[in-house]
Amino acid sequence: MDRSGGSWSMESFIYHLPSAISHQPSAISHQPSAISQFSHPATTGGSLSPGETILYKGERSRWPAYTHSASTTRVCLLLMPSYSSRSRCRICAVVALVTLPVAACTKTESAQAHGREAAAKTVKVEVVREETVRRAVEVVGTLAAVDQVTISSEADGKVSRILADLGDRVTAGQALIQVDREKQQYNFDQQKATLERALAQLGAADPQHLPDAEKTPDVQKANADLAQARQAYDRANELFKRTLVPQQTLDDAATTLQSKQASYDLSLQNAKNLRASIQASEASMKLADRQLRDTEIRAPFDGYVEKRLVNLGELVKNQMPVMSVVRVDPLKVIAEIPEKMAPWIKDGQGVQLHVDAYPDQTFIGKVSRISPAVNTATRAFPVEALVPNKDALLKPGTFARVLIESGKVDNVLTLPFAALQYRYGVNRVFVVAGDKLAARELKVGDRLGDRIEILDGIRAGDQVAATDVDKLADGMKVTTGRTE
Repeated sequence: MDRSGGSWSMESFIYHLPSAISHQPSAISHQPSAISQFSHPATTGGSLSPGETILYKGERSRWPAYTHSASTTRVCLLLMPSYSSRSRCRICAVVALVTLPVAACTKTESAQAHGREAAAKTVKVEVVREETVRRAVEVVGTLAAVDQVTISSEADGKVSRILADLGDRVTAGQALIQVDREKQQYNFDQQKATLERALAQLGAADPQHLPDAEKTPDVQKANADLAQARQAYDRANELFKRTLVPQQTLDDAATTLQSKQASYDLSLQNAKNLRASIQASEASMKLADRQLRDTEIRAPFDGYVEKRLVNLGELVKNQMPVMSVVRVDPLKVIAEIPEKMAPWIKDGQGVQLHVDAYPDQTFIGKVSRISPAVNTATRAFPVEALVPNKDALLKPGTFARVLIESGKVDNVLTLPFAALQYRYGVNRVFVVAGDKLAARELKVGDRLGDRIEILDGIRAGDQVAATDVDKLADGMKVTTGRTE
């Protein structure tokens, strides 16, 4: 029964919504017939009680109406028996579509209210300070060997032994490759025999102790014969003056003297020639010995085998490359320094190196050479630094990040690098203002260890958040704590 006393036969569908619907009339404002039902004659003459269900009767009015109760709002839908089940389903769907946005708005407002009530985030702060810093130049350089050589064969022949290979550590003079030495050995033996024969003729034991030409046996014998002939001539001449011997005797003595003189001169010349022959034989033997020793290809300095270029049994010729050796201690790093830093880069300045292979290790070196000219293409000048590499950790050809301490000193503003937030190409920090954060964009300069230079965007003495910066936002409420 309704309030007008009529008898009804109907079905009612009741959809419960949160009480917030009473504050969202726009959610059903597109149903004017439902709103108008509040003035239905059935309700005139009586007030609407909380929780009361309103029933309406009319010709075509089938829209839901709602009333506010103490805890809920009920939507009542009246359907005439003449409507089919399909029509009633459609009407129920309309009711659901109207009520869902209202529920979503209610949840959003609840989440926002919860966020406003959340506790403030605790961050540690650092003070922006002014510091005196020594400028350093950070560039990318390349490590290179101080000495790197491709060794060539100095002998002809087949490779008979390979005594070192790729990566082997070698010392100066160590044999690397052995070339067949049979022919060189024959030549050496021949030259040695020739020298020994010459030494025997000269009456010497070795080339380093050769007697004077006048003291050789042949020369001494010739000299003795000459002296005897001279005495005979002098005696014949004296007797001839006393007319004791004929002219023929004097002439014979003179002829003998001349012959002995010629023999002496010849012996002396032969001795001198023999000395020269010994010296030549000695040189030939030394050359043969060198050729024999050249069949052993040796390392020119301490280092490592970088590459082997021949195989066992391969025929090599003079000046044919056979092996490459590099010296790795020390190494040199080659880098280009911007021309504006030229006045502050000097010989002997300290250098720090970092390589990807050992990210946690710092290698120390010193500037050793500075180019006097600037590369016009890069507007930079080459610099070399020597880096000790006793343990051979660094390898030639490796890229290195080079930090060179300069003589330039500046006063700059700095803050911890950890306080910097970088997003979409913009650097910014969060300044603590009271209990809230204020984001500021910065123009940054050089990295100074765990701090960074600030060129613009902040002032000395400002306090900035230094922890969890990637989780901070402008206007966020925070509590602060000082970093140690």
